[in-house]
Amino acid sequence: MGKVLAILLSWLLLPTMAWAGHHTFHSGQGRTLKDLLETIAPGDTVLVHGEVREGTITIRKPVTLIAADGAMIDGEGEGDVLVVRADDVTIRGFRIRGTRISHMDDLAAISVQECRRITIADNHIEESFFAIHLNGAHDAVIEGNRVAGRPGSEESMANGIHLWKSSRATIRNNHVMHHRDGIYLEFVSDARITDNTVLHCERYGLHFMFSHGNLYAHNHFEDNGAGVAVMYSRDIHMRQNRFLANRGASAYGLLLKDINDGTIENNTFMDNTTGILVDGCNRLRFEDNLFRLNGWALRMYASSMHCDLEGNVFSGNTFDVSTNGSLAYNRMEGNYWDRYTGYDLDRDGHGDVPHRPLGFFTLLVERMPYALVFSRSLFVSLLDRAERLVPSLTPEDLKDDRPLMRPNPTAGHGGAGEHAGDPPENEDNKGPNAVAALFSPFRETSLAHG
Repeated sequence: MGKVLAILLSWLLLPTMAWAGHHTFHSGQGRTLKDLLETIAPGDTVLVHGEVREGTITIRKPVTLIAADGAMIDGEGEGDVLVVRADDVTIRGFRIRGTRISHMDDLAAISVQECRRITIADNHIEESFFAIHLNGAHDAVIEGNRVAGRPGSEESMANGIHLWKSSRATIRNNHVMHHRDGIYLEFVSDARITDNTVLHCERYGLHFMFSHGNLYAHNHFEDNGAGVAVMYSRDIHMRQNRFLANRGASAYGLLLKDINDGTIENNTFMDNTTGILVDGCNRLRFEDNLFRLNGWALRMYASSMHCDLEGNVFSGNTFDVSTNGSLAYNRMEGNYWDRYTGYDLDRDGHGDVPHRPLGFFTLLVERMPYALVFSRSLFVSLLDRAERLVPSLTPEDLKDDRPLMRPNPTAGHGGAGEHAGDPPENEDNKGPNAVAALFSPFRETSLAHG
């Protein structure tokens, strides 16, 4: 009987307990938000109204902070704005600004220190050094945030979304612009980075190092200083991303440096100086990607081995493939090349003679970059055609034995639009934006590893 009475009492008290866990805070009316966060119980929710200007605010309990319409938290340049030091914290819907710029400390609008199950959602973070900085965080969710840094010199800005020694993070549907690196990961494992847009960052749209087992899908990277850099990692998967308009002396859509085991599939690389640069990578599969209107579509150095290219579309690029040596240990088969002039007598959809995408002039430019000024000359065109007919300088094994006669309709799926895989209508349209990219003013870009 006593047990039944206890259960009935708990049911009656449930609405009261739930109501007691909800607080409304109005800035400028009595106590501060700092004081309220010290007195509420773990698991409580605070609805914040108005503009909060209290310097650095530290959260030490599992709580949920929700912004009423127009609520803002301004750190006023004191240091960090919000510091999270507890598990199970949610920060949602705020406008956050006002970190101090520091070259000694990683100051952020939202700084998370060694916590679990943090949710940072639907915030608008502006004019901050770091926007979101996670150190030793696990099972975090960062979604729906709009992050805008201070346009200007690289010295006055840090990264938009920065993770260090973290695992199982979900980063999705964020919009990042005008930071040093849009999204930066180091020593991060088993993360899911999806549906983000990163524009106009000074260095990389996405940059990660020593980060294993991560998925990157449906992201859009455009007009960043050097595109996307992937270094010293293994077991990576990049699917249905867009790498657009990354131009400059050392710019590329995607840099792969010392990567082992991974898939690069159904991505779109368009209007970049270099679509992909592959250096020191092993056992990567490039499948169903669209390379269109780039300067160099694919630069694969001889230090890369056991990589497969299949089902990709190369259309309108100034150079389709370039290398600094022999690619004997890589396989290239069943790709579409808009320069292929062979035939398909048995009508199986594949050319009956191999295609050699590496021409004489491509090799010359690799060794003498200034020769690029002759790229449209008739003499160079004749040399390239002669080399394809009677190969003598290009690597014997660098060829596609079964080139596609028509573009793979699934290449770049979700990428550049309904007709993204279509070839140019005529030869005169080949690579206009790519050529512009090659001669565009080069931006000062720091490419130091790390």
